[in-house]
Amino acid sequence: MRWAVFEMGDPAAAPVGIATVVDLLACPNCRKPLALGEDGRGVRCERGHRFDLARQGYLNLSGGPQPANADTASMVAARERFLARGGLDPVRDAVLRLVGDAPGLRVLDAGAGTGRLLAAVLSASPGRRGVAVDVSTAAARRAARAHPALGAVVADVWHRLPLADRTFDVVLSNFAPRNPPEFARVLVAGGRLVTVTPTTSHLSELRTTYGLLGIEPAKADRLLETLGAWMVPEITERVERRSRWSTETVQDAIAMGPNAFHDAAGRPAAAPADVTISVDLRSWRLPDSGRLP
Repeated sequence: MRWAVFEMGDPAAAPVGIATVVDLLACPNCRKPLALGEDGRGVRCERGHRFDLARQGYLNLSGGPQPANADTASMVAARERFLARGGLDPVRDAVLRLVGDAPGLRVLDAGAGTGRLLAAVLSASPGRRGVAVDVSTAAARRAARAHPALGAVVADVWHRLPLADRTFDVVLSNFAPRNPPEFARVLVAGGRLVTVTPTTSHLSELRTTYGLLGIEPAKADRLLETLGAWMVPEITERVERRSRWSTETVQDAIAMGPNAFHDAAGRPAAAPADVTISVDLRSWRLPDSGRLP
């Protein structure tokens, strides 16, 4: 299996992805299909609702202000640096194995961040298209240039997604919020959801040393309960690695997530460390008789 990631700033990764996925989108106001406007600078539905394309190539369909806990530009930059160093490459590789090599898949990454994982999934087989949804405009700006067949959309995963019913073959939820009814609505019958969730061992060394936020012990049980009402669990795989991280990697690991919003006063200065990554990957299948929410 081969894949490529289009680096930010690469002219070959111009933000043209919305045009390739507009048929997968729906108007957030009336739920009618969206189409490119005649001037190519935005999209509109048959009822006249229009949404302009941002200069950076993403489409804002959130319908409201960005929440206070949305990733900032500095958080997104830290995540991009962290991922570029390969800190979560074993997780990416496991996701690629679960998705498989079928060509032509339509893939949604809900809570996509920089779009790097979705870009790898799209590049793994020909003809794939994808939508990266994130509530952060800073993340959408990055994701819009991650892959030419990727459309970046600003929307809140907790709410109804501005996506058409029964249009995606695969949904990814990677360290992100999960909305089971919406995932079930946008997946085709027999489609798959791939979830990535941290275990209590994930980054345990950093949480101990730097007083970072903890991980809910019952997270796996809650995941099975909420998603199990909509989909059938298929595969569970644990990915766990321990490796030496540089000072810069430790700094970015702290700065790229929710810990960035918490007061760092009194926190020790970052230093090289042996760090554990530990996540559970699960594949879920929407039954062929799956109902629309």
